[in-house]
Amino acid sequence: MEQTLEKTAVVTGAGSGVGRAVALRLASEGWSVALVGRQAAGLNETRALAGPFADQLFVTPCDISDAKAVEALVEDVNKELGSVSVLVNSAGTNIPQRGLGVLSVEKFKELIEVNLVGTFICVHAFLPIMRKHGGGTIVNIVSDAGLLANAKAGAAYVAGKFGVTGLTQSINAEERGNGVRACAIFPGDINTPLLDKRPAPPPPEAREKMLQPEDVADCVMLAINLPLRAVVEQLLVRPR
Repeated sequence: MEQTLEKTAVVTGAGSGVGRAVALRLASEGWSVALVGRQAAGLNETRALAGPFADQLFVTPCDISDAKAVEALVEDVNKELGSVSVLVNSAGTNIPQRGLGVLSVEKFKELIEVNLVGTFICVHAFLPIMRKHGGGTIVNIVSDAGLLANAKAGAAYVAGKFGVTGLTQSINAEERGNGVRACAIFPGDINTPLLDKRPAPPPPEAREKMLQPEDVADCVMLAINLPLRAVVEQLLVRPR
């Protein structure tokens, strides 16, 4: 008989973009979701957008690069949701001064802390819960820059995303026996607020041709809804 787990999820970066789209999609399909992000205002806006499903969304502000804060987050989520069966790591950032000619050591470290270390901290914190309850799904929103470097993304972003790719592979290599599976999703250009951090933000007409957050949410749901005997380890999706 196929194992079933509670429909409880944690989504980081839930205050905008892909994280918001994933959280809203999960709620619409009957999931209880902890909304994680640095700013409570964005998380509250996501909850308001859920309409009749708002009661299934729990606002839990947290800086995921702070291990102590994530420990407290786990306690809060346990009280609200109980066991967590899905973790979607969507939090990430970039900076305008991203080229090697202008990127500082301090900013490189800052991006690695958020994009890679923060993702690891969340995985490290929620894995014991999944092991205890016999399984779970971890979805890491990476970037196609986590498969092949490009100058547009910048060296710090690329390095961090390559790290998340390796982290996802390590989860699958080490945790299969515990019923935990991981999927790395590699989107191309997505129309999210992160575009505003580019040195030259694209115009509206260019954004319309990009992937939309809801497209990536569809990919996340594929990884989550597959029978637990199957795993999509990597999923590359780009604008047509």
